[in-house]
Amino acid sequence: MESSVIIADPGEKGYDFAKGLYKYVCDKDGREFSIGFANIGRTNFRDGEYKLRISHNIRRKRCFYVHDPNKGAAQWVTDLLFVLEAMRGSSPSEINVVFPYFRFARQDRKDESRAGVNAKAVADVISIYADRGLTIDLHAPQIQEYFNIPFDNLYSSPVVVHYLKKNHPYLLTNLVVVSPDAGGGGRARQFQKRLAKEGINADMAICYKRRERVNQVEETKIMGDVNGKNCLVVDDIIDTGGTLVKTGQGLKEGGAEKVFAYGTHGLFTEGLGKFEVFDKIMTSDSLIGRGSGNFEVISLIDLFGEAVYRTMVGESLSSLFE
Repeated sequence: MESSVIIADPGEKGYDFAKGLYKYVCDKDGREFSIGFANIGRTNFRDGEYKLRISHNIRRKRCFYVHDPNKGAAQWVTDLLFVLEAMRGSSPSEINVVFPYFRFARQDRKDESRAGVNAKAVADVISIYADRGLTIDLHAPQIQEYFNIPFDNLYSSPVVVHYLKKNHPYLLTNLVVVSPDAGGGGRARQFQKRLAKEGINADMAICYKRRERVNQVEETKIMGDVNGKNCLVVDDIIDTGGTLVKTGQGLKEGGAEKVFAYGTHGLFTEGLGKFEVFDKIMTSDSLIGRGSGNFEVISLIDLFGEAVYRTMVGESLSSLFE
């Protein structure tokens, strides 16, 4: 009998991510407990309503629901609510929700009158039903404080640095880590510290922008010396890519040698055609499964799998944040 169950929706693009996570845990050396895998079944009604059902008995099981971020924003919220309600009504011992990408994280504060804080609304719903949450590279880390349950925010920087050392070691000499905006300075410093732990010295630069309309960048300036340097631009979300492209252009104009870009969550809402300014554009598999040409995908499955395994056996996750 399984003591833990991983749950996912087979009808969505993120199913392979969930299956990869399941395989990682199953292959873990020294594992002394059994693990099940359950699908989410969907029944659609003529009026547009639907219901979701878990295929597996989860009574008294420790459950890990891998919520697929490839769903549309509204579908993402409603499916989350319906699955959590179905899980809670099935008497599990514990409900854990795994978010490869946490939607609505950019709506983390009240920026105008009579507007809601959608990230808090989502956190409130999760806190009602779940016992624990897990994600990676939250756009605004303070969102963790909106939850009334433990909610862990992993960092992709250790995985990315390892990937670069293995696949693009030439980039790591004469390196500058670049933030595409002032708000991402902390993220760039995090990469810089991780590189230092690996014995790689890197400078840091920040791109400042003046934005007049949503998703449109008007002016870009680079603070830091990038002339003759290899530059790694790091961000959490690549949406239209306007900010990232302007940053890449500014770095090239500033005399940068090679310019790579990494964004954890690759939405690419306007496609990949505009990113030719970069020698490499990289993202994780939180949303996209495969890369091609100068577009590369770095897998986070093992990192999530290790976090899930440690939660299953009651081990600390602290070393995963270092």
